Amino acid sequence: MAQPQSSALKPHLLVVDDDDRLRTLLRRYLTEQGMIVSTASSAVEARAMLQSLSYDLMVLDVMMPGESGLELTKSLRQAVRPSGRNLPILLLTARGESEDRIAGFEVGADDYLGKPFEPRELLLRINAVLRRSQKAVATETRLKLGKWIYDAQRDELCCGEEKVRLTDMEAGLMRILAADPGSVVSREVLAESGKGMINDRTIDVQVTRLRRKIEDDPKNPRYLITVRGEGYMLLPEPA
Repeated sequence: MAQPQSSALKPHLLVVDDDDRLRTLLRRYLTEQGMIVSTASSAVEARAMLQSLSYDLMVLDVMMPGESGLELTKSLRQAVRPSGRNLPILLLTARGESEDRIAGFEVGADDYLGKPFEPRELLLRINAVLRRSQKAVATETRLKLGKWIYDAQRDELCCGEEKVRLTDMEAGLMRILAADPGSVVSREVLAESGKGMINDRTIDVQVTRLRRKIEDDPKNPRYLITVRGEGYMLLPEPA
């Protein structure tokens, strides 16, 4: 979500490939590089995971049994996400012909890497896509929360000349929630995305502090919502 939203957060990747060995290797390598990595063995499993969590980028194999990576990419690009933003997708394929690369870009992929590949090259491509995605989000993320405007580039809440600077942890939570407004982010993902030892209780405390800054009535929140049993959701007003 998703998406390295600040230096205090780790990007959360979804790796989708029917090759068990490759999934395991990629999860281990990318985790060692400071990322949170979830995996799925099919498009069906990936769809289920996308319904429950937000991700910053999907690494997707093209040649899979059942629904292919190209078909899944095309379907996701045609769907309307609550935030109006697309999940960045990097396609992997054993077919490296130019026609296949073009087909990948035509259905909406952000990048394309042929197999076999060097893990370092995959990492460089992932970081490049994440940077482009982060830049796009930063330029458009000014969310209206009652009297406040949340400015992700400055990590602050603004109301005319009045400005409230967020702490590093508050800013980190706001960035990951603001990356996909209207989508639920679990406490586990929020905790795992922070550096250091952060538990569910810490997340709850930080959310309470954020509500005191955002909400007119923190005990009956309008913008930073608790979804019972699932996590938290940011619901800004329409622009």
